[in-house]
Amino acid sequence: MQEKAKKSAVIAKKVVSSQRFSYITHVMEQESVRLTVLQDALERRLDVCSSEGCLNVFPKCLMSSYLVDYIGLVVCTRGSYTFTVNDEMMESRAGETLFLTENVQFQIMSASSDLAYSLLFYRISPIREILGNTVMMMRLYSTLNPRPFVILATGEEYALTDYSQLLPSASYTETTMFDGHERKLLMLSLTYRLCSIFNRKVVQGGEASGHKIDVFVRLISLISDHYQKERSVAFYADRLCLSPKYLSSMVKGICGYTVQDLVFKAIIRRAIFLMTSTSKTIQEISDELHFPNASAFGTFFKKQTGLSPKNYRLAEIRVD
Repeated sequence: MQEKAKKSAVIAKKVVSSQRFSYITHVMEQESVRLTVLQDALERRLDVCSSEGCLNVFPKCLMSSYLVDYIGLVVCTRGSYTFTVNDEMMESRAGETLFLTENVQFQIMSASSDLAYSLLFYRISPIREILGNTVMMMRLYSTLNPRPFVILATGEEYALTDYSQLLPSASYTETTMFDGHERKLLMLSLTYRLCSIFNRKVVQGGEASGHKIDVFVRLISLISDHYQKERSVAFYADRLCLSPKYLSSMVKGICGYTVQDLVFKAIIRRAIFLMTSTSKTIQEISDELHFPNASAFGTFFKKQTGLSPKNYRLAEIRVD
């Protein structure tokens, strides 16, 4: 009986070892495929380049100087690696996220043998129209941190890694009308998550705090609440207890746009949403946005977009 028990135990151990070997082999094969896919996406410069989870080695194209014309995230979950950004060398360790600004030269120099990381590069352009003033907030954070990169221990490394799985670069084939919308919403969600991280770590954390930053953040919130009715710089300046001239100069210096530009952009985004996502008439849209009449709304819309509301809506229908 004891001999049989020993043999059964040996067999069971061999089965477990075989299963474990098969599992490890499968994981390694999957990682190899994902590495190849990432390499291909980076070489083709797709709008989203993703590791689709954790990898242990970097793609070859990043081992030499690579122009990152994306928002870039590299999350280190184990080990460490060294890199250069515009010839400045740094190291990132486990529990840290490297944030890259657009249009920088990035190169991996070395990596530890126990490295595990996730990578996600993506462009804002496909979701610019639905971002609202988040684009301005992203520019603000770039202004706060003029360096081409920042390394932060966000505490959200695993959540950011999840986004690399949710936003794969493997397939851009959209089989239904919902696929493209899903991708855009995920990119929008990630962008808001990044804004939240930067607001907490950079602004509230005091790493680059200041009166001007606080005013700008409050202005963006005020515009979001009042843009449909209030369009004058004086209104927003009064709410912020500042002179219109000072507010205009400060905002222009931070984001490159005037206060009125930001208000007009908010109006146009809402108008485009109503025209493309609802069956409301031009008159109804004009009323919702508090224009005196449809003609005034049409003149404003054409000046901002180059098309009349009617022609814009027709163009969208033809594209669809």
